[in-house]
Amino acid sequence: MIKYYKLLDTLNRRSMTKEDLRLQIGVSSATMSKISAHKAVSLDVIDKICCALNCQPGDIIEFE
Repeated sequence: MIKYYKLLDTLNRRSMTKEDLRLQIGVSSATMSKISAHKAVSLDVIDKICCALNCQPGDIIEFE
C-alpha cells in the first residue's frame, strides 16, 4: 500500500498546507482527500506534486 506520510511531512517543513499545494498543482479537492486517506492517485498527480516541490517520488510516497 502506498502511504503519503512523507508528502505531509514535506508540506509541514515548508509551511505549506494541502490547500496551498492543491491550488498550485491544479487538482480537485477530491484528489487531495484521496492523498489524505492514503488512496491511489494517478502518476500525473504525483508528477505535478514532484514538479511543484522539486523532489523525487520517493521523497513524498512510501510503499508499506
